[in-house]
Amino acid sequence: MAAYTDSLWQETPLLRSIHISTLLGCDAYLKLENLHPPQSFKYRGISHFAQHALRTHGPDTHLIIASGGNAGLAAACAASVLKLRCTVFLPHGVSRPTIDFLRKEGAEVEIGGDCYLQALQRAEAAVAAEPNAVMVPAYDDPLVWEGHASMVHEIRRQLPEGVKPDAIFCSVGGAGLAGGVMEGCKAVGWDDVPLVTVETHGSNCFYQSLSLNNGPFAGNVESRPVVEGTTVEHCQEHNVNLAHLSKLNSRASSLGASSPSGAIVRKALDRSGGVKSICISDELAMQTTLFFAEDHKILVELACAVTLSPAYNLALFRKLVPPTDKRMTVVFIVCGGFKISLAELEEFKGIVASEVAAAKGWDIAYNGENFVVPM
Repeated sequence: MAAYTDSLWQETPLLRSIHISTLLGCDAYLKLENLHPPQSFKYRGISHFAQHALRTHGPDTHLIIASGGNAGLAAACAASVLKLRCTVFLPHGVSRPTIDFLRKEGAEVEIGGDCYLQALQRAEAAVAAEPNAVMVPAYDDPLVWEGHASMVHEIRRQLPEGVKPDAIFCSVGGAGLAGGVMEGCKAVGWDDVPLVTVETHGSNCFYQSLSLNNGPFAGNVESRPVVEGTTVEHCQEHNVNLAHLSKLNSRASSLGASSPSGAIVRKALDRSGGVKSICISDELAMQTTLFFAEDHKILVELACAVTLSPAYNLALFRKLVPPTDKRMTVVFIVCGGFKISLAELEEFKGIVASEVAAAKGWDIAYNGENFVVPM
C-alpha cells in the first residue's frame, strides 16, 4: 500500500449532502475532488507520477503530456511545485482560459492537431527527441492509479466509524479514476462495494469495451452488436477486447478517450463487487450541472456532472442501488474539472428547457439494458 507521506495533494473534504440525502432517502456523501489546485482529481495520480519521475531521473526531468485540458493542468501544477520543466501538447479547440491557466502555472504549451490522438503523437515525438523528457500518462499507468487510490483511503477515514458504502459513483473516460477507485477499494477491504461508472452516450468507450467481454452485461458476447463507428481491438496483455471509437459525439469532452485502459477493463471484469456501467445523455448531465450549482453553489463540468446525475433522478438511482430495509450510504466522487463557464451554464438552461418541454424522458443504457427514466 502506498504511504502517501510526501504527497503534493491535500486531503479533500467528504461532505454529507443534505440536499441529495433528502432526495434519495439515504446518506449521500460528496468527495470534493474539485478542490485540488488544478481543480480535478487528476492532481493525485499525475503528481504522484511526477514525484516518481523526479526521484528516478533527477531535477533536469522535463515532463511532457498530451491533454485536452485537465490532465495537462494537473501536470503543470505538479511541475510548478517540484520546479520541473513541463510542456503540454494540446489539440486545436482547447479554450483560452485553459491555455492561460497552463501558462500561469509555468507550463510551455504546444498546440497542434485536430484531436487528442494527434496531440499525443506530437508529444511522443518530443519525448523521443529529448533524453531528459518523460511522458506523463493521462490515465493508463499503475502509478497514476496508485495516486488516485488515495481518495478511497481518505473516504474510509472520513465516513462515520464502521460505515461502509453501499455504492461508489464515479465518471469514466479512459478509466484512470475508476482504476484508482478499484485499487483503493481493494486496499481498504471494500472490493465488494459496487462501483457505478457513468459516461455519456456519445463518449462511452468503457461501456462499449465491457460489452465486448464476458462480464456484467447480460447475454452472450456474440449476441451484442458492435456500435457503428467502433472497431474492436484485442489487448493481448490483459486478454480483453477494447472498443476504439473513431468519433466522439459528446460535449463532455473530458470523457473523450477513444479507447480505455486495457488493465482497468480487466480489473472491472474481475472485480468481486462488480461494476455497474451506465450511459446518459449530455442533456441529462446539463440538467444535473444546473441542479448541483443551485443546491451546492458549486460549478462542475459535464464530465463531473454525469457522476451526479443518478443523485438527481430517484428512478435511476433505485435501478442502480435497489432499496433495502436498512439506511444506505453512498459516495459520489465530485471529480472536478476546469472546462465549464457561467456562459455555458446559461446555454444549458435553454437546452434543458427544450428537452423537458418535449417530455420524452431520459434514455439510459445500463449493463446492456436500455430504458427510459422520467425527467
